[in-house]
Amino acid sequence: MKKNNARLELSKEEMKSYGYQVVDAIVEHHQQQADKMPVALGSRNEMESLFLEEAPEKGSDPAQVLNFVLEKVMTNSTNMAHPKSFSFVPGPSNYISVMADTLATGYNIFSGGWAASPAAAELEIVTIQWLLKIFGFPKKKGGGIFTSGGSMANLTAVATARRIKCGDDFSKAIIYLSDQAHSSNIKAIRVLGFKKEQIRIIPTDNEFKFAINKLKNCIAKDRLEGLHPFCLIATAGTTNTGTVDPLMELANICKKEDIWFHIDGAYGGAAILSKKGKQTMKGIEKADSLTVDPHKWFFQPYEMGCLLVRNHKNLSNTFTEKPEYLRDIEGNTSEINFYDHGIQLTRRFRALKFYMSLKTFGLKEFRDAVTYNIDLAEEVETLLRGSKSWEVVFPATLAVINFRYNPITKKYSEKELDKINQYISEKVVESRKALLVTTILNGQIVLRMCLINPRTTMKDVTDTFDMCKNYALEIEGKLTSKV
Repeated sequence: MKKNNARLELSKEEMKSYGYQVVDAIVEHHQQQADKMPVALGSRNEMESLFLEEAPEKGSDPAQVLNFVLEKVMTNSTNMAHPKSFSFVPGPSNYISVMADTLATGYNIFSGGWAASPAAAELEIVTIQWLLKIFGFPKKKGGGIFTSGGSMANLTAVATARRIKCGDDFSKAIIYLSDQAHSSNIKAIRVLGFKKEQIRIIPTDNEFKFAINKLKNCIAKDRLEGLHPFCLIATAGTTNTGTVDPLMELANICKKEDIWFHIDGAYGGAAILSKKGKQTMKGIEKADSLTVDPHKWFFQPYEMGCLLVRNHKNLSNTFTEKPEYLRDIEGNTSEINFYDHGIQLTRRFRALKFYMSLKTFGLKEFRDAVTYNIDLAEEVETLLRGSKSWEVVFPATLAVINFRYNPITKKYSEKELDKINQYISEKVVESRKALLVTTILNGQIVLRMCLINPRTTMKDVTDTFDMCKNYALEIEGKLTSKV
């Protein structure tokens, strides 16, 4: 018989050397992040000129492949953990969790069922219980599951709500959400087979919160037409403005109307760790299900979302299947198989990074980091309000602030202001020195900063403002020259 050389292995010394090089690169990246450009730019043609090739039949030297990746791949990827990465929702992460992810991947732990890894399952139970306590969910009945992110958590929540409230017939089911709800919720609703006419998008008020009276009127009208209101999705920290819906009022409506109350707290939920945030989150404990994203404001690496539920049996009653090939590993009822609580059968060991980082730093350090972020955004608001050049369009809310260039010494039309602020954003991103993009509020193009990186300083912000001001003056000159 021919000897098998296809073992996909390196020698012990080769593995050690390779591993040290990887760790050295990660440490250097963490230590020198602030000195690097946060933004990566590249066209499809440029990327294909670097990477496009046929799958190689023969291998290459491991060190050469690694160096190529470090030089060409990592440098052409936007750094969402950079102190000047202000857009979307940054991913600050932390080194302990990075190493935990390395361990989980290196040991290739299957975290789907108890029999495959009782320790992994138990750590998911323990860390879910930590989150249940943080958010005021019942410890005995409550449960949850770690997912790839908020999108999958929201999909899991809506699927659970449909199963519990509608059974197999959801032809008349109606779901409610606001015009500020995250797009992942709409995607989840469509993936689950709901038609457009089964979705009610309720307008928000002038603070971008769920308009309660409009919601009540819509529910009443749907009931009169013989339809079945079954789920409401509120938001605890909208992506645009950080706004938190009136959770207590919405909880009361859902209780009265027998509607599943889901809260999408993927962005803002972690604000509950701070005193200010906890006050804002009043009512979050009333949810039937809650999405939070540890890879956002709990400072974990991608991918890590989470769905918490008031009653863990609702998850198992929705997702449990009993194929014959799993019959020998069911275990007893206390041994949770997380593949019965969500969509994935094969699951990576996500709980480890959350567990190790909380054990290492302690919850207080996480609380302090979140508090710092909220305070920093409020300090930025004060700075903007004291300037003759900037207008606060929406105040600092859960570390998000919206503003625009609108100098009090000059009169510009709304169209001109939109053009100026869009230009500022484009030039800042083009410079690669900061990531600052626009959103639209009340029909206006505005600049938006999300300040959840605990390593972002006020100087990072003011340096970016200085850059923005220079670009504003640049386009002002162009506008003036055309007059």
